[in-house]
Amino acid sequence: MVKERRDAPAGFFEAEAAGLRWLGEAQAAGGARVVRVEGVAGGRIELERIRESRPTPEAARAFGAALAATHAAGAAAFGAPPDGWDGPLFIGRRPLPSAHESSWGRFYARDRVLPYLDIAVDAGTVRAAELSVIREAVDRVAAGEFDDDEPPARLHGDLWNGNLLWDAQGGILIDPAAHGGHRETDLAMLDLFGAPYLEEIVAGYDDARPLRAGRRDRIPVHQLHPLAVHAAGHGPSYGRALADAARATLAL
Repeated sequence: MVKERRDAPAGFFEAEAAGLRWLGEAQAAGGARVVRVEGVAGGRIELERIRESRPTPEAARAFGAALAATHAAGAAAFGAPPDGWDGPLFIGRRPLPSAHESSWGRFYARDRVLPYLDIAVDAGTVRAAELSVIREAVDRVAAGEFDDDEPPARLHGDLWNGNLLWDAQGGILIDPAAHGGHRETDLAMLDLFGAPYLEEIVAGYDDARPLRAGRRDRIPVHQLHPLAVHAAGHGPSYGRALADAARATLAL
């Protein structure tokens, strides 16, 4: 399968290929399967074609365990790009800042929420009444209130349902925004946009690498990033959802 974009910025598809390679390195240790890159050049990437089929509960549980192994492969720091890649990062068509932070909260607030919040405010999709509560929540994240002793995880970074394909052998990751982050962020994005047998995915993950108590309560914190990205380009409904996630964050 070939993806082409004539107006692609420099490094656009090369960043995707680097992310897939980095995620794929974890497969030898039981990590999630990743679509194979057949070739990449400016404005073009050629990928293995996946023969899709319906997922099963057993495949979902196995994928959850494999995702845990991918996350456990780690990253150099919070916000770090894939090892060996020093070019730009992207989420969808938008630039994605890289960083080398020791504090997850400082990285997440500064580089995963605020850049897209500013765009959403300029676009009018986040109203003034919503902005104050969002900034208050982001300030609490930046201050480290949700930091823990979790090491930087090897994240897919854009793990919504459309970037998780299924074939006869199970789940396959495509189209990442790969970077070092908190492992709960990938799971929160699956929760935000839905996934087949999500409860089985989480159960398989938790069996393989137990999640910290209170994960479900923290889902809104980890959804601030994808909601900010969507508020920046997909209308005021996402601005309202972002404000709701901020209120839930402040309630923790």
